[in-house]
Amino acid sequence: MKEQINLYIPKHFKVDDLDEIKDFIINNDFGTIITTDNNRPVATHTPMMLNEENGEWTLTGHISKGNGQWQTFDGHENTLLIFKGPDAYISSTWYEGENVPTWNYESVHLYGSCSLLSEDELERDLINLLDKYEGHDPEGATWDNISDDTRKQIRGIAGFKVKVKEVQAAYKMSQNRNETDYHNVIASLEERNMGDDQEISREMKRIRDEK
Repeated sequence: MKEQINLYIPKHFKVDDLDEIKDFIINNDFGTIITTDNNRPVATHTPMMLNEENGEWTLTGHISKGNGQWQTFDGHENTLLIFKGPDAYISSTWYEGENVPTWNYESVHLYGSCSLLSEDELERDLINLLDKYEGHDPEGATWDNISDDTRKQIRGIAGFKVKVKEVQAAYKMSQNRNETDYHNVIASLEERNMGDDQEISREMKRIRDEK
């Protein structure tokens, strides 16, 4: 039997804490859903909601019916969901000894079976999504505050749910470096201050403090 290829995670970078992974998904919920159409991978970037019941995870979301990927969803096994956190280039000049440059990042891959949401399920999912991002504002665009005409646009989207069967998570944050190198990377990121540098430095401090 051919060996299944998964997310490559060296032991230093593997994350097994499901509560931490769940928080990561909730805070980085604009993910990617990947299915296949006649053995050709197809992908869409879309926000997703994580639901947990009896210890089982289900991810829900929706895409436009103008996007043909929705026709691959129902009954699709081994659907891949990817959620990405901050990332940053790490220069080898920040180490004590000579080495190669690398990249620090956080990423979560989920595998599961996909199916289409019913119209009632899709409506509930949209209500939850709007409440998450608009509920803090009394005049926000929640389901109760939008017009009937706007609600009717639900007909133009297809909702999906993925029952998660496998979770893989990697936080590559220089955990394999010695203490001096680790400190130098944090300091250099803060000094450079480009892109996600500050987020990566904060994550490195958190991981160091939790050891």
